[in-house]
Amino acid sequence: MMKTRAWGGLAWSIVALFWMSPAMAGGLTTIDGTQLESLMVDGNALMIVDVREPELFAAGHIRGAINIPYDDAKPRIVKELSPADRIVFVCHGGPMGDELGHLLAEKGYSTVYNLKGGMKQWKGSVVK
Repeated sequence: MMKTRAWGGLAWSIVALFWMSPAMAGGLTTIDGTQLESLMVDGNALMIVDVREPELFAAGHIRGAINIPYDDAKPRIVKELSPADRIVFVCHGGPMGDELGHLLAEKGYSTVYNLKGGMKQWKGSVVK
């Protein structure tokens, strides 16, 4: 009986630890295209960071986005993006933005988003 309670307490402690990790507790949020469009027009500053290769960015990107290619992104995003910024990562399909978003969340950035499905699923307008 005592072993069951001890393991139960340990399990809840582990769940709480992961639940309260920076990436989960106010750091990274996955959003869809409709949510991104709402953020783009809500009147608050927004940093859209496209992490695709420069040639793909040049071929078409979300209006207002900056290009920080994934291969260079890890050192650059911490230097170039402020923890006070609202940041949205955009990549090909989502995973690269997810990874970079978690990195910033772990460093205390509080408002970081990743576009679910990346440019593959983006239905909004694109500029060159």
